Amino acid sequence: MKAAVVVFPGSNCDKDTFYVLKYVMGFDCYYVFHKDHFYEKEFDLIVLPGGFSYGDYLRAGAIARFSPVMRSVSKAAENGVLIVGICNGFQILTEAGLLPGVLMKNKDLRFHCHDVYLRVDNNKTPFTLAYSEGEVIKMNIAHGEGNYYFDHCKEIEDKIVLRYCDRNGNITEDSNPNGSVLNIAGIVSKNGNVFGLMPHPERCSEKLLGSDNGKKIFESVALYLERRKDHAFA
Repeated sequence: MKAAVVVFPGSNCDKDTFYVLKYVMGFDCYYVFHKDHFYEKEFDLIVLPGGFSYGDYLRAGAIARFSPVMRSVSKAAENGVLIVGICNGFQILTEAGLLPGVLMKNKDLRFHCHDVYLRVDNNKTPFTLAYSEGEVIKMNIAHGEGNYYFDHCKEIEDKIVLRYCDRNGNITEDSNPNGSVLNIAGIVSKNGNVFGLMPHPERCSEKLLGSDNGKKIFESVALYLERRKDHAFA
């Protein structure tokens, strides 16, 4: 399984993501830089990592979405390649139109860096197959612009994957760290192959770091790709 980690000026979670994909998961992993181009089916998985691409000038992800590499990312998405945007990567995907909605400044205008509880509302995506529906997990967030908003929430109800919750899985206002509509922490695209989330699964993929709850996202991808491969040769 071949994976790419896209590096923009200002990315700062690229090495963590690369480490997990290559050394924890065993993917054949490569860095792809913001000026690069690649064949749309060159990779099985493309990850846009967290950070502050281009210093978050204008707004988070607004400049990075015009990077040359995003043309290749968009073509890959059109061809069904799995795409994951983590934190700043999620912001870039919304700016590029690969995911609906927008990420705004946190409701309290503060930067939040702490663990949160999340409820898996959809385990039928390529990114959540290893979870149980309704499973409560814990991951780290670190963002100032994670307030997800979309005008027509009814249109994306079945695309909501992760929601902020309390330790018992209850969706409450107090468990929402940034003001996101419907407590949304992660969504998938209409076709289901593009996934954006504000929490950092790469920081929660080894028990040594306090939680390995995020590892199941990458395990889900591996499971999905294996099943797709087996189906192709059936």
